Amino acid sequence: MEAVLAKYENQINVFSEFLEDLPDTDEPVWVLGECYNVKTEKTKLLSDVHSRLWFTYRKKFSPIGGTGPSSDTGWGCMLRCGQMILAQALVCSQLGRAWRWRAEGGQPEEYHRILHCFLDKKDSCYSVHQMAQMGVGEGKSVGEWYGPNTVAQVLKKLALFDDWNSLAVYVSMDNTVVIEDIKKQCRQASRGSRLRPRPCGWGEPFASGETPEQACLHTHGNRATMCPHSQSQSRFDWRPLLLVIPLRLGINHINPVYIQALKECFKIPQSCGVLGGKPNLAYYFIGFVGEELIYLDPHTTQSAVESEAGSGVDDQSYHCLRSPRRMKITNLDPSVALGFFCKSEDDFDSWCNLVQQEIQMKRNLRMFELVENHPPHWPPFVPPTKPEVQTTGAEFIESSDKLFESEEEFEILNV
Repeated sequence: MEAVLAKYENQINVFSEFLEDLPDTDEPVWVLGECYNVKTEKTKLLSDVHSRLWFTYRKKFSPIGGTGPSSDTGWGCMLRCGQMILAQALVCSQLGRAWRWRAEGGQPEEYHRILHCFLDKKDSCYSVHQMAQMGVGEGKSVGEWYGPNTVAQVLKKLALFDDWNSLAVYVSMDNTVVIEDIKKQCRQASRGSRLRPRPCGWGEPFASGETPEQACLHTHGNRATMCPHSQSQSRFDWRPLLLVIPLRLGINHINPVYIQALKECFKIPQSCGVLGGKPNLAYYFIGFVGEELIYLDPHTTQSAVESEAGSGVDDQSYHCLRSPRRMKITNLDPSVALGFFCKSEDDFDSWCNLVQQEIQMKRNLRMFELVENHPPHWPPFVPPTKPEVQTTGAEFIESSDKLFESEEEFEILNV
């Protein structure tokens, strides 16, 4: 009986008249890049919100590390929010932003594969087990509360072991997004791919009207050396990008000068949400209406869901059918992390243009900087790569504190 009650804990009164209904307003409601009129498009709006994967506290899962906690109630809310922002990126990558969840079932195979990545067991690549133990390398003990930046660093490292999605997670430094570094990371050779030899040397100029391929063949014939002229086209695939930008938007409270820019972030089509909340209370923000932020709240404890590999997941408890929660923007803790998903290089270029036009050029005080080239006074950028260890991921987390004691050591491993 307890399991049945836990399963439906979030589904009492499943339509739209809940404890906190949407406001009756003419102002647009923005949710992850989509705009809705609450008076005429309420059903579409709620369908969009209900389709987001909702990760909450869980209980009765296998102890973390074998002897650790079997529930994350009271300490795992930011981990759950990190799962939600990453899951949104995976849904956009595998299913598309327009995908909608149906309570009656019939979801595609990719949807269930995504859910399997987050099940509460040690061999799921983004489980609370993996995140908590990977956090040890970030100086966090199992059971300790995380901030937005720490959970972003954990996700970046865990994504290296997710061969199915091949997601590139870039976490900005010092409020600065470096276009050159992101393209270097996302243009890495596809995992498992083999570089093909190219009939070319390099350094010679192209003749008038020649393509790089024609120039290579014309100049060098069939010499089997690597061709840098066509590297970006032939050797590399663009890996889907989850861009996370940790920020401090004030001292004790959000500085009002940043509020409009923060709202603009939810209007961008590549929006993947925002990690933040109140002191020691983490929320996953997915949009806004007027001067209120809309968020998914992980502070509900449900029983862990069991599912065998390759089978469907009982997903009813992974979608919040309550009316969207809201809070005043002015109550937001200033420590946040913005999230954006770019599936292709064109998508990323479009994001750069939108940021420059809508966020940077129109604001006197910028939330973050967007620069073309790697700052010369920074250490060289080394794209993170999967460490050369034979592991399924479950074994890896047990030694993650040794492999990733700091970001600097992580980069040294990949030189």
